[in-house]
Amino acid sequence: MTDLGARHYAETKSYPLTDSSGAVISAIETITDITDKRKLEEQLRQAQKMEAVGTLAGGVAHDFNNILTAIIGYATLSKMKMQADDPQRASIDQILSSAERAAHLTQSLLAFSRKQIINPKPVNLNDIVKGVEKLLQRLIGEDIELSTRLAGADLVVMADAGQIEQVLMNLATNARDAMPDGGVITLTTQGLDLDEDFMKVHGFGNPGRYAVISVSDTGCGMDEATREKIFEPFFTTKELGRGTGLGLAIVYGIVKQHNGNIAAYSEPGKGTTFRMYLPLITSSVEEPPALPAAPPLGGTETILLAEDDKDVRSLTMAVLQGFGYHVIEAVDGQDALAKFRKHMADIDLLLVDVVMPKIGGRDVYDAAKTIRPGIKVLFSSGYPADIIHKKGIVDEGLQFISKPVRPGDLLRKVREVLDEKP
Repeated sequence: MTDLGARHYAETKSYPLTDSSGAVISAIETITDITDKRKLEEQLRQAQKMEAVGTLAGGVAHDFNNILTAIIGYATLSKMKMQADDPQRASIDQILSSAERAAHLTQSLLAFSRKQIINPKPVNLNDIVKGVEKLLQRLIGEDIELSTRLAGADLVVMADAGQIEQVLMNLATNARDAMPDGGVITLTTQGLDLDEDFMKVHGFGNPGRYAVISVSDTGCGMDEATREKIFEPFFTTKELGRGTGLGLAIVYGIVKQHNGNIAAYSEPGKGTTFRMYLPLITSSVEEPPALPAAPPLGGTETILLAEDDKDVRSLTMAVLQGFGYHVIEAVDGQDALAKFRKHMADIDLLLVDVVMPKIGGRDVYDAAKTIRPGIKVLFSSGYPADIIHKKGIVDEGLQFISKPVRPGDLLRKVREVLDEKP
């Protein structure tokens, strides 16, 4: 603990010794070092506070995502029906832009609460840094120098590459804002063996070998009171209108969801360093080539749509029917099973919400496949990742799409599932 400059506190207690008459004849004093105890208590309080905010964020995400699905969807349908020179297109674009910002805000809260769905694969952190380096340089501007120092050996971790890129962009943006007059951002990677003492001091994880990404700046730095709050959502030192206070909260959530840890080191006038620790693995990196999104296509198949939110259900029906599909509507899980039994010979796809009244989407699918093995399914939900994982949707490789979902993305996913070979 000496590397952190921690002060040690002692607690002294006296235990009197008495004779048979009750007179005190001597005392035994015990001195207990309570530094570790106080540090653990503070770490627990901070973790509980962050968890409480994360629970709140995850709780509101479902309703927000359903509302945004309807707004984005109906605005998109309206725009599709307009002529290119229609003066109302500008208004629709503004609606879509605002809804997209709201969707990003919801995703940011889910990122902080570690309840977004990620797609981790074996990736080399050095490759991620190389790939995002040019983007970071454009992001920080010409008056700030970007210096990268990468480890000589590969640093393979189990991670969602897109999420790690977002972490680096958020940290670079934060560093840029701390250097209004220019400066240097240094990005380094290295492998480190972390022991039990390190884990005890920092309050996370298991001993082992870790990849470390450090992002340092030569900016204004922070005092201790500020540093203790920087990962809390909506906390910001920027002037009104210049930041949401979610950038570092997102970073915190993403790193924690990857079973890692992040720490900040700073002093006023001496800049700031963020260090992110991710467990190293021994798997090899396999990166499939990125494919451009296919244009949205329709079809003539019959889809059983089970969705308890009326607005989302109406929108989804309009999108699917507008592209040629025949849609059977169900208002909840019980209604969906009844409609499936009635029309099971005609139905090509189940499009079901994961969480519904009476019977959930997963139970609907399980019952349907006992009647018709091989029936295809596409799950959708606005609930956070922990709910989806409990239902076994993602873990079992079942097809899933998150709300808010854009009409084009929905049509592409529906076509993809329908075209899958048995």
